[in-house]
Amino acid sequence: MRGRRFLRWAGGAFLLSSLLVGWAVIDMWKAMGARSSGARLERLLKSPHFENGAFRNSLPERTDVWRASAKWVKGGSHREPSSPVAVEVRQTSDYDEPPETGLRITWLGHSSMLVELDGRRVLFDPVFGERCSPSSYYGPKRFFAPPLPVSELPSLNAVVISHDHYDHLDQPTIEQLRDRGVAFVAPLGVGAHLEAWGVSSDRITELDWWEETAVAGLRLVAAPARHFSGRGLRDRNATLWAGWALIGAEQRVFFSGDTAMFPGFEEIGTRLGPFDATMIEVGAYDESWADVHLGPEQAVAAHQAVRGELLIPVHWGTFNLALHAWTEPAERLIVAAEKAGVRVLTPRPGGWLEPKTSAPVARWWPEVPWQTAEQHPVVSSGLATNGPPAQGPTRYAGSPLGWPRD
Repeated sequence: MRGRRFLRWAGGAFLLSSLLVGWAVIDMWKAMGARSSGARLERLLKSPHFENGAFRNSLPERTDVWRASAKWVKGGSHREPSSPVAVEVRQTSDYDEPPETGLRITWLGHSSMLVELDGRRVLFDPVFGERCSPSSYYGPKRFFAPPLPVSELPSLNAVVISHDHYDHLDQPTIEQLRDRGVAFVAPLGVGAHLEAWGVSSDRITELDWWEETAVAGLRLVAAPARHFSGRGLRDRNATLWAGWALIGAEQRVFFSGDTAMFPGFEEIGTRLGPFDATMIEVGAYDESWADVHLGPEQAVAAHQAVRGELLIPVHWGTFNLALHAWTEPAERLIVAAEKAGVRVLTPRPGGWLEPKTSAPVARWWPEVPWQTAEQHPVVSSGLATNGPPAQGPTRYAGSPLGWPRD
């Protein structure tokens, strides 16, 4: 009798676990997107940056997996706000009047940026979903609701994607945007995801590094970056990653996407700069994966290399994606920028600014403990050096700007 009860219990547990696994797979499957095929795959295979079945960086990536794993097990402190984050709520009517200077930038959280330039509007890396995860139930949850909901977005001329990671390419957001008739611009291979989510192919433009397209009279150029891609277990680097230069008649901006430090920044500045504003990632860093993200000090150096005037930090303050305190990227950025004489503005979520006229922004985040660059240096590998990053952005060897220490 006991054996039968055990078998019934075991059978029920197996059925329940199978249902849960099936439900989880169904929940995540669509969000994982699709792989390139047909003409898209043929073009991808011809890219000089595609080799042995994957895209590659100009410099090799060194990641200390075991050290990173040990750190994640140990955990970190102050990684999320302890009280609600105050945002500047936006609505469609806020954008009825164009910016006086012709260029206005709204930070919508993390790397989501709305750029108004020469009467056009370009939305970078829109992530309005609750989680940056393939699951709608698990994964990093945003600290605050989107300050400008998709339903309140003004008319757009283009949506630009830097790469296919979940905190930059959000399936629910894309599905909300797909019926607005807007053009989508992305690196090679990312269009397969967009099509899988219902965006028509005639509204998708995919570019390799240094290629460009025209968007309502603006130039949009895909710039090299040092990162990686993938949305599942078997598609690492199956799509390209990129930064972007948006160039108008008289003003231009640079959006870094996700990137570590590499020599390409100087070439970007030479070929496409100078920039009135740069939007450069400063968060989700660690010395164990310093070839994946910049960190605040190298963000300042990258800004200098691309010949930027104003630096606007992105990729921070919205999701718990690393072990550092959630305010640390901004704190360290301010220190590094002051040492380098770089102008920085840090709008709160939903805040906007005009690079030519905006005054300094008051510190809006709370004071919590954080580690300095000396305590936790984050320096990408494979670079020549003139000095340690702990002293602020170092200078690139052999150029007016120098490179940080390997």
